[in-house]
Amino acid sequence: MSDLGRLIANRYRLVERVGRGGMGTVWRAEDELLGRHVAVKKLHVPPHLHDDEVQRLHERTRREARSAARITHPNVIVVHDVVDDEGLPCIVMEYIPSVTLSDVLKRQGTLSPAEAARIGGAMAAALRAAHAAGVLHRDIKPANVLLGNDGRIVLTDFGIAVEPGTPSLTKTGELVGSIHYLAPERLRTGIAEPGPACDLWALGATLYQAVQGSPPFHRDTPIETAYAIATEECPRASNAGHLTPVIEGLLVKEPGERMDAHEVERLLSRAAATGTVTLESPTRLEQAGSLAAPAHGGTRGRRRALWIVSTVVVAATVAGGALWLGPGDASPSAPSEAGTSSRSAPPSASSSPSLPPLPRGYHLEQTAQGISVPLPDGWTSKNMPGGEVAYISGLAGLRINVVQFAGGDPLRHWRETEEAQTRRDNPGYERVRMDRTTFRGRPAGYWEFTFQGRVREYRAVELAFSGIDGTQYVIYLSAPNDQWNRYRPVFDNAAEGIRLRA
Repeated sequence: MSDLGRLIANRYRLVERVGRGGMGTVWRAEDELLGRHVAVKKLHVPPHLHDDEVQRLHERTRREARSAARITHPNVIVVHDVVDDEGLPCIVMEYIPSVTLSDVLKRQGTLSPAEAARIGGAMAAALRAAHAAGVLHRDIKPANVLLGNDGRIVLTDFGIAVEPGTPSLTKTGELVGSIHYLAPERLRTGIAEPGPACDLWALGATLYQAVQGSPPFHRDTPIETAYAIATEECPRASNAGHLTPVIEGLLVKEPGERMDAHEVERLLSRAAATGTVTLESPTRLEQAGSLAAPAHGGTRGRRRALWIVSTVVVAATVAGGALWLGPGDASPSAPSEAGTSSRSAPPSASSSPSLPPLPRGYHLEQTAQGISVPLPDGWTSKNMPGGEVAYISGLAGLRINVVQFAGGDPLRHWRETEEAQTRRDNPGYERVRMDRTTFRGRPAGYWEFTFQGRVREYRAVELAFSGIDGTQYVIYLSAPNDQWNRYRPVFDNAAEGIRLRA
């Protein structure tokens, strides 16, 4: 018998079936108490299930409601209530006239990079809010993204979400989620529970599908798909344009090296807001790559002097911790090895790609090393030990460094020294991101992190890249974490517009 017209919990009249999935049917309903439309999700219970499996389904429905209700964000579905209907739980949610991203892709195949950036930025914002509330979605995919008729973008279906401190509803060896969007770490043995990075992988796979028309590791069978996700390199998203570095940053095999939700949101939201997909953040930089280089030679002596992380990093990151800090912030043991990140630059300015015009309010600053860098008007220079120069404004500081180095793998060194040295010498150090990348077509590395000053938390980012003659260029910025969005563009503009010495 059809449920059409039924009254649920003496309040919600089922008006129209608007969706059906593996776990339930979604109806548009009339809330007869408040006179508004709502969405009611009714649970499916196949007749062959055992009692314990039915109980698990019931608990998953309740958890879906609790998980979504913990998150207050415009890009996350609003849950109004959970009610009982003939012994089955039903979730009452806001009703959003919409289509799913999956429906749109089935109808038109792909999206433009600009539209994918708009949708992806909203999804990243939703995930950031969910993760901050301690909720992992675990089933990010186009079918769970609602595109509202009013332009709103909403993440829905927290049916297999998990929260900290709750027992698992997954059987031993059972994988939940859609195979095309499962992160590689969830396919490896010994990975019991997913982390936030799993949701970000799924976001990357969703964005890939949005611009390419199919998931990145689509194969004929689920087993082949799972094997490809776990072992094969991701094919390049040829239609992604400037979204390519964001997608690649999300589809990194190692979860600790994956781009985080905050960065994805910042990059894609900014791209959507400007009407372009020119990303002025680590994405563009990461396309530009940076090979971390050894520190200056000689005068710091010992093995540490061989690497920028131990010398220039010590100086640069300490700069982030002590040099830039105002009175009362600096600590005698301020960060000594916060990260460095490197990116490879062209051999000379003349061989550089066409450079963007100076942003409004910037001027081209000529450094003592013979290079020029865009710098905001009003920033002042400060002489550093060893003849280096830093540029400061309030508690923020930018540093450009040039050193000669011996070849090596910076990422490997950073990973080897992160626990033994960086974390030890930098109070409150937390890695945000550490990746290989490219800068102006050459290999490079990127490191972003936070650390604790005496009074406040700081965030820092560093890009290092080498010229063809082996010269290493390092761009470093640190600023109070709560002012990061204000100062981060200074780093982006410096990296985008740096003019190297001929």
